[in-house]
Amino acid sequence: MKKDGHIHTPFCPHGSPDLFEHYIEKAIKYHFTEITFTEHAPLPPSFNDPTPDQDSGMDANHLQSYLLQLNDLKSHYKNKIHINIGLEVDYISGYEKETRAFLNEIGPQLDDAILSVHFLQYENEYCCIDFSDEVYLQFAEKVGGIQQLYDLYYETVWASITADLGPYKPKRIGHPTLIHKFQHAHQQQIDDDAQVKEIFHLMKKSNYELDLNSAGLSKPLCREPYPPYHLIDYAKEMNLPYVFGSDAHTVKDLHQHYNIIFKD
Repeated sequence: MKKDGHIHTPFCPHGSPDLFEHYIEKAIKYHFTEITFTEHAPLPPSFNDPTPDQDSGMDANHLQSYLLQLNDLKSHYKNKIHINIGLEVDYISGYEKETRAFLNEIGPQLDDAILSVHFLQYENEYCCIDFSDEVYLQFAEKVGGIQQLYDLYYETVWASITADLGPYKPKRIGHPTLIHKFQHAHQQQIDDDAQVKEIFHLMKKSNYELDLNSAGLSKPLCREPYPPYHLIDYAKEMNLPYVFGSDAHTVKDLHQHYNIIFKD
C-alpha cells in the first residue's frame, strides 16, 4: 500500500493552478492507493500574515468550495483510489483559541489533517520561518543567533503537540525539522538530534504521527528530507507511526523522492 499524505492543491495561494484531477491521475498511474489533500488552512482572522503577499493560507471564502470539490472527486474516484479530505493547520503561538474554534467548526468535515509550525513568535513579532533564506537569517539575528532560532522552533513544535486545540486537533505533526530548510545558508553545525528525539518521544506518548516529508530534498539549501535520514531510522526503531508526504505544490512534485526514501 502506497500513501502520500501531504499534498497541496489549486487552492494554495502560493502554489500552482494544477488541477485536482491531474494530481489524482498521477497518483493512480504510480500505483498509490491512498492520498490526502492537505491544503493550508485559512489563518486565524486576527492574525496578520507576515509574508509580503499574505498568502500563507487558503482564502477562508474558498474553504467550502474546496471541501465540496473534494467530496465530489472522492466519490468519482472511489473505485480507483482512496482520497482523504484534509488540511494543513498552522500552530501559531497565542492563537490557540481561534485555532480550536476553527477546528471545532471544520473538523467534522475532514478525514485527515496535519499540524505544522511555519510561524515563530519573538517578542511581539511573527516570522514565517520557511519563506526565504534572507528572512530566516534576519530573524535568527533578532532572536540571538542560529542556535537560539533552532531552540525557539523546537519549543514551538513542542507547544504545538501539547496545546489544547480541541477534539479535532490534527494527529500528524508536519515536517518537524523544517528549521533545516535553510541550513546551508548559515553553514553552522547545529546538533539538534536530542531535541528532535525528545519531540519524537512526546509524539509517541501522545499518540501522534510523523509527517515523513520528502520536500526538503528539493530545497537547495536543505538537501535532506524532514526529518533527515538518520532520524527517520530512529523514528522507525522507536515505532513512531509515520506517513509519507511529498508536500507537493505542483503535480510535477507529487510523490517526489518517494523511491529514494523507501529504496529498501
